Amino acid sequence: MHMKKLTLFYDGMCPLCQKEMTHLIKYNTAGQLDFVDIMAPNFATDYPHLDWDALNNRIHGQTETGEVITGLDVTYLAWQLVGKGWLYAPTRWPVIRWFADKLYNVFARHRYTISYYLTGQRRCERCELKNQ
Repeated sequence: MHMKKLTLFYDGMCPLCQKEMTHLIKYNTAGQLDFVDIMAPNFATDYPHLDWDALNNRIHGQTETGEVITGLDVTYLAWQLVGKGWLYAPTRWPVIRWFADKLYNVFARHRYTISYYLTGQRRCERCELKNQ
């Protein structure tokens, strides 16, 4: 089986994470991305080599070469692979990158509270993404 260019490990119980994955799926017409919910019941069995706590603390991705990347590097690469990298390109620019990474870490740590303020839901029921 040929691995996609990027496998995204996301939190399927986070309303904002679900929303972003749904948008990425919409643009993933060339099949460059795979999506793996770390909250899936079989996650630990399917990915025993990955540290679940680390994945739960911030988004992770794995490239087809096996390199594991995290945070906004994952987000930028995912959007780049679906042709919308310009949306996140500024977050990887020198100087801005440092601030963006710090803000992302705050977001990741408090994503359920932020989700509540933005969507009215702290967590959603884990569900399968459509059109993977």
